[in-house]
Amino acid sequence: MAQSKQAALGFRVHSGWAAVVAVCVEKGSPVVLAKQRVHLVDTFTYEFRQPYHTAEKMLLGQAREFIARMQAEARRLAYGAIRELASRTQEQGMKLTRCGLLLASGRPLPVLEKILASHALIHTADGELFREALLHASKRFGLKEFTVKEKELLDSAGQIFRAKPKELLRRVTELGRAFGAPWSQDEKFATLAAWLALAGIPKRLSNVSDGVG
Repeated sequence: MAQSKQAALGFRVHSGWAAVVAVCVEKGSPVVLAKQRVHLVDTFTYEFRQPYHTAEKMLLGQAREFIARMQAEARRLAYGAIRELASRTQEQGMKLTRCGLLLASGRPLPVLEKILASHALIHTADGELFREALLHASKRFGLKEFTVKEKELLDSAGQIFRAKPKELLRRVTELGRAFGAPWSQDEKFATLAAWLALAGIPKRLSNVSDGVG
């Protein structure tokens, strides 16, 4: 593996699952190696995909235990998915070394009691649990992480790669043709996140704390 080229994973997270794309760079352009939609809960139902919504109906002690269990489950599944994708990229002569993850609002979350008292924070916390799981698993696997707020993705990528956002979207849209559906905004944005991770720019592009961890 000493002569292997570097590859990165890009993540776009939803409640209970994430779109993941493995990318390398050849002659300055991104190349998609693999794509996958990863479940981050064992049982793919509302109860587990929306853990904080479920915990809202519990006593605080039960809620704390449930959230901890879902966090551990999500971390385990995230690590398994990363390990599988690392194996797939290795078969293509690539070494997985980095990851890029899209953030939401980027605001740090308060303690559990305050989260469960706010419907808006419950929505935010559901997404953050799964983002944290992917970052935790990536760090455990030894990947160098990079994060960027989704609303800043196209502008940031445009500055780094010196291209207009429309041109970047056209390029990542073309990359997915060989892979077939699904190749939605999830995969396109995950591809850009991975490409940025490989660019060797700072760990975070935003000055605002992302609230993950």
